[in-house]
Amino acid sequence: MSPIRVLLADDHTLVRAGIRSLLESLPGIQVVAEANNGREALDLIEQHHPDVFLMEIAMSELNGLEATAYVLREFADVRVIILSMHANEEYVWQALRAGAKGYLLKDAGMAELELAVKSVARGETYLSPPISRQVISDYMRRVGGEERSEGSRRDLERLTPRQREILRLVAEGNTTQAIAQKLEISIKTVETHRMQLMERLNIHDIAGLVRYAIRVGLVKPEE
Repeated sequence: MSPIRVLLADDHTLVRAGIRSLLESLPGIQVVAEANNGREALDLIEQHHPDVFLMEIAMSELNGLEATAYVLREFADVRVIILSMHANEEYVWQALRAGAKGYLLKDAGMAELELAVKSVARGETYLSPPISRQVISDYMRRVGGEERSEGSRRDLERLTPRQREILRLVAEGNTTQAIAQKLEISIKTVETHRMQLMERLNIHDIAGLVRYAIRVGLVKPEE
């Protein structure tokens, strides 16, 4: 299988170097180029045609939202992940409206970075766990909520107690590392449980898990 080709853009040299080092240590991911401003990033996208464009939201010359809109218009097959220190709901909505497929907080761990890149490369949407519940709760309020179907409740009953626990913790906004610490298990074990419950529920992204958990009443929407 070909590696996921990533272009990285951040105008802080040390931050960019650190993220690149993390990405290059992950299996199945290749950093093809890096940029220190928005306009340089667009030139490099045209040269390298990456699968995923991982970009700081507050870029010089051309910010992340403007660059995202341009990429969506000119390079529809390139999927954008916004990298930000801001968990503010409005920032997230702006990024999604611009066409981003992912929104990753800068304090995310390596497991979340890998999950974000691989999820978005598969065509899914990825939101960092601390903001997923907030954004999805707001979305469900905007559309009037969703009914709890009998099928959804039956699916919940088919989960093992550990899978339900993982689902609840994910939906409450805990990162993979935080879940591992709370349950006193390894990060790899958390990832295995999460993968198994995704397969059982036929839900393949974090946002979908949060939406499901709210719908079946496992967690309450944020006020």
